Amino acid sequence: MPRRSKGARLHFRPARTRESRRYPGVWVILDGRTERSTGFGAADRPGAEKALADYIAAKYQPERRQRPLHEVKIADVIAIYLIDVAPGLARPRQIAERAERLLAWWGERTLADITGAACRAYAAAREGQGPDVKGGKKGTGGGARRDLEDLSAAIGHHHKEGGHRENVRVVLPPRGLARQRWLTRDEAARLLRVCWRTRSAERDDPRAPKAAIYPLRHLCRFLLFGLYTGSRPGAILNASWLPGPRRSFVDLENGVFHRRGDGAPETQKRQPTVRLSPRLAAHLRRWRAADLKKGRAHLVMYDGAPVQSVKVALGRAVELAGLDSGVTAYTLRHSCASWLVKKGLETRRIADFLGTSEAMIIKHYGHLAEDYQLAAAEAIGRK
Repeated sequence: MPRRSKGARLHFRPARTRESRRYPGVWVILDGRTERSTGFGAADRPGAEKALADYIAAKYQPERRQRPLHEVKIADVIAIYLIDVAPGLARPRQIAERAERLLAWWGERTLADITGAACRAYAAAREGQGPDVKGGKKGTGGGARRDLEDLSAAIGHHHKEGGHRENVRVVLPPRGLARQRWLTRDEAARLLRVCWRTRSAERDDPRAPKAAIYPLRHLCRFLLFGLYTGSRPGAILNASWLPGPRRSFVDLENGVFHRRGDGAPETQKRQPTVRLSPRLAAHLRRWRAADLKKGRAHLVMYDGAPVQSVKVALGRAVELAGLDSGVTAYTLRHSCASWLVKKGLETRRIADFLGTSEAMIIKHYGHLAEDYQLAAAEAIGRK
């Protein structure tokens, strides 16, 4: 019985030497027996993901006529979604990543194959309990729910476009527990100290760039900005000293941070402009002067290039600081909210500062207030 195709996917081809010629490492697209170079090296995964999305869109020119479920391949449904919808959404790169995982599992199946059992099997595979799904991380759930939400959206779009008539229901796994981990000020100071002081093995090489000698220093800006503004990680990594299309803009002249860039689509995640703390603004003015002098436009950069993700570097810093693995990039937003609640600021003002609802602040952080249920606790003990 022939093996089921995994669909088009990315694979990193390490650097190699052949016939005395050196070939650098490069991301390639594997699709059955076809291998195609993206032309992007190890440091440019986003470019490779866009090349994959373009390849999928070019290869799969799906029929848009109405067909029965058993004739509609899920690869066609995802291709239509990538062509019609994904380019106009806020995070096309993340959509391409999830599409890659979905195609590896569902690509050769049809809409008739979507059942509750199949959805649960996909979720189990993402948790490391079943056949491998590319991009999954064993024991973590790996974002199976988010992947399947994209699949459901793609099927809904296909139905809306008249590709099929029947209702197809994607069964989603339960939501994960809300993260409540936040940093104390001592923990935040310890983490910053580790990021600033950690030196690598290249410290004795005079030719090594500074980024290689201090590989975690770029996280200091990320940490301080996250703690003082409560912004989501994506907005921080997109932050720029100069206004531009879809760029988050650090406006020091007016003392504010425009989280949502010009032309960026509205999403359910509100991104209102936030006032900059005077203490943070002092750091920002110094950083901007140094960056613009070197021709650098972004707030968080590593070795002269904008940082796309801090997951690996932050994980290393958390480990060196002796903190638990529950500390992630999103912990900074939780910490900002927790500190403001503990200081007694009105929940309405905190919600406005973070760009969320007051009900959400009360639900997740209300118990941190100094007067939380104080009157009731004192009254119950009185005669």
